[in-house]
Amino acid sequence: MVVLDSPQGAQGDSATARDAAAVYLAQHCPWADLDAVLLVVSELVTNAVRHTSGWWRLRLRVGKEQLVIDMEDSSREPPVPREPDFAGGGGFGWHMVQRLAGQVEVRPLPDGKQVRATWLRPADAVC
Repeated sequence: MVVLDSPQGAQGDSATARDAAAVYLAQHCPWADLDAVLLVVSELVTNAVRHTSGWWRLRLRVGKEQLVIDMEDSSREPPVPREPDFAGGGGFGWHMVQRLAGQVEVRPLPDGKQVRATWLRPADAVC
């Protein structure tokens, strides 16, 4: 399992999360679509940094049958899909997360929320 916490006194960045995820996936989850997973990691971290004023925690874990990414943050507000703005105003991230992950769930936590992205291991994957 990989666990990354937001740096104290800093906003953190998605590059560190992507790098850690890439190393973990190469070692423990070679069947995963690396580009898709790294894009989801990047979007979840970026959204947590932009839309919360407190802590965040990213967890990646691989089980026998699935890859799970949990992003917890201090905001109780769920992600809201926005109309994409092709002039540079954003609105693409949440749509991408929902399309790239096999399943996406948002769960309330006592002090924030959790966004969980899950990919099922293909039956023919060799690990």
